[in-house]
This record gives sequence, structure tokens and C-alpha cells, in this order.
Amino acid sequence: MFLTVRLTPRGGREGVDGWAADSEGRSYLKVRVASAPVEGEANAALIILIAKRLGVAKSAVRLTAGATARLKRLEIDGVEEADLEKAFGPRP
Repeated sequence: MFLTVRLTPRGGREGVDGWAADSEGRSYLKVRVASAPVEGEANAALIILIAKRLGVAKSAVRLTAGATARLKRLEIDGVEEADLEKAFGPRP
């Protein structure tokens, strides 16, 4: 399963702010982490947060695109659309 995330580093707290859609109608999950975007700290915090919310191991969540961008693409093993909806609500 692939998941697109818009990450806000140094967001003051760790949490998921819900779904949004871009101008072309593609959905993404808005996530904030307290970590700074230095040496991959924010990306590592994102992976931990997503893994915890979905109830999977950290090793099941991989960053496949957007390592230095705000919009990131994650690949998550062992998760289906229903699991995403249960953890984060329905997509727009």
C-alpha cells in the first residue's frame, strides 16, 4: 500500500491532522512532527508515527519518495485501504 503524506516538521507536537486533496484531486495525509528536518530526523519521526497509528512494525514503513520535500510517498507492508480508513478516517 502506498500513502502520500504532507509533513510539517517542527510542528510543535506529533500528530495527524487529517486528509486533504491537491488541486488535481489526489488525496494526502497531513502529518506534523516535533522533530526538525535535519539529518532525516523528521522522516524518522514520521515513520515511527505512521507505524504506531497503523499497528505495524517500523520496518514495514519505507520512505520511497520525497526525502527532502514536504510531500512524501510511503510504502507500507501489510496494510490495506480499510486499515488506513480505520486509523485516519475516510479519504476525501
